[in-house]
Amino acid sequence: MKLITIDFETYFSKDVGFAKQTTEEYIRDPEFHVIGVAVKDGTEPAEWASGTPQQLKKWLDKFDWENSVALAHNAMFDGAILNWHFDIKPKFWMDTLCMGRAIHGVEVGGSLGVLAERYGLGQKGDATKWAMGLRQWDFTDQQLSDYGDYCINDVELTYSLFNKMLPGFPKKELHLINLTLRMFTEPVLRLDIPLLHQHKADIFNKKEALYDKLKIPRHEAQEVLLSNNKFAEALSKLGIEPPVKISATTGKETLALAKNDEEFKALAEHPNDEVQALVAARLGVKSTLEETRTDRFIGIASRGTLPVPVKYYAAHTGRWGGDDKINLQNLPSRGDNAGRLKMAIKAPAGYTMIDADSSQIEARVLAWLAGQDDLVAAFAKGEDVYRIMASAIYGKKVEDITKDERFVGKTTILGAGYGMGAVKFQAQLKTFGVTISLEEARRIVDVYRRTYPKITMLWKQAQQAITHLSRGEPAVIGRGGVLKVIPKECGIMMPSGLLLRYDDLKPEAGENGVEFTYKTRRGRTRIYGGKTIENVCQGIARCIIGEQMLRISKKYKVVLTVHDAIACVVLDKELDEARQYVEDCMRWTPDWAAGLPVNCESGAGKSYGAC
Repeated sequence: MKLITIDFETYFSKDVGFAKQTTEEYIRDPEFHVIGVAVKDGTEPAEWASGTPQQLKKWLDKFDWENSVALAHNAMFDGAILNWHFDIKPKFWMDTLCMGRAIHGVEVGGSLGVLAERYGLGQKGDATKWAMGLRQWDFTDQQLSDYGDYCINDVELTYSLFNKMLPGFPKKELHLINLTLRMFTEPVLRLDIPLLHQHKADIFNKKEALYDKLKIPRHEAQEVLLSNNKFAEALSKLGIEPPVKISATTGKETLALAKNDEEFKALAEHPNDEVQALVAARLGVKSTLEETRTDRFIGIASRGTLPVPVKYYAAHTGRWGGDDKINLQNLPSRGDNAGRLKMAIKAPAGYTMIDADSSQIEARVLAWLAGQDDLVAAFAKGEDVYRIMASAIYGKKVEDITKDERFVGKTTILGAGYGMGAVKFQAQLKTFGVTISLEEARRIVDVYRRTYPKITMLWKQAQQAITHLSRGEPAVIGRGGVLKVIPKECGIMMPSGLLLRYDDLKPEAGENGVEFTYKTRRGRTRIYGGKTIENVCQGIARCIIGEQMLRISKKYKVVLTVHDAIACVVLDKELDEARQYVEDCMRWTPDWAAGLPVNCESGAGKSYGAC
């Protein structure tokens, strides 16, 4: 297929544009309009066009989009404009911004200017510095010509950058980029406006009722509730000693006022009603993300369908992430507001949503990668591995394990697989309302490690691999043929063909001897055997989910992926057949994952929350 490279230049001001708006909000703003567009048809020199929307539509229609691959840098933006404003849908999308994240990692700059400089392709211009506030009709002929040259240069840089990146880039990953972009550029999901307004009102009313119980002036409430220090002062005035903890980051004592801090949560049941109200209000104010996101949903609904902003290769492990300030990756699933926003996300008329979630995929990958064959076999047979673990912990028959004991077994399987120590394990159980002594936590961790010794060996092997990697030496991790340690790139090649990077990996003196850190945008991050295995297991799970997503997309429109789940829309009349197909896809594994037993659970409904 022919490649068509495109870049739009659009009106922006102090109030209209990325400085104040999301991508969706900007492109759908009534003041939004295209100043001009540059297109490179195949290898021909890029051309610039400017004019009225009708003139630009006519000019763009001369290109064979339906049979071509469209290329842009940040195609989420250019693709949305092309579809929403000009009703043009290319056959396929490629994006050098997405490719840059996958090749060089999420810790480096991904702008066109930065990548062009990295590859020695030339300089990106700075015309946008003087174009702010200028509408298409405000440009002089010379300014418009200069802006055209700037845009043409961006297109030529994008085209050259793509040709530098394409060799060796995994073809399946190109398809995943295309699939991810189309979730946003070709939206089909609707939003239930009345439900969203009701949800917003419920949040507001609940908060107001809590404020009325507080002896804090209304105009001061927000500041008091949001500030750790001022909230601690408010507790002290009520005769409560503010809870403290040791910070995992600094190692120093700090206030324990987060929603997951056990002592803080316990204050919600304090005998003093004022203390209860204060804590409840704090939790409410701390969740204003729900209000903000609900407002964003209402705004999107007023403008049209829901473009799903999922960022390709957002995480170090290659997983997708949330984007455009609504982050669909962490919609509430627990508490009073559980599912309300999900319920507001609706399938188009005549369609049903299917949401399929891969079951325990990280725990399954871990056992398989380590060669812990007894655990792999238990997963494959559909046995209750949580009860089996609890049986080993408590020395009881599997059939005699209680619900609470099974929960401890579950937490052990899901939490202890990456080298977690007794202190952290004890704290993790406590967050779920299970209190055990440190001695008991240590015993349970020891039982896990004795029960699954090959997993313990895998951590040690990964620690050795990190040591060798820091020296530029070859190493091996896990089952043969799955992962490749690449010393030259200081990374681990995943089955996708992309690297899990540990840039500038260095040994440092630590409390327990030599420790290793690698460079990130937030500073240097500690890495060790167990953490490395967590990274690779998440990365392998992502590779599998990606390939399963591509299989599903061959028959049905994929509209969202969240962690280890995939959502699609299907015609109502095809629901039973489609659901079976989706489940079959989610139970399929690539050839490189032979012997890995995967499974799934699925749901279906007219809304995302009903699945």
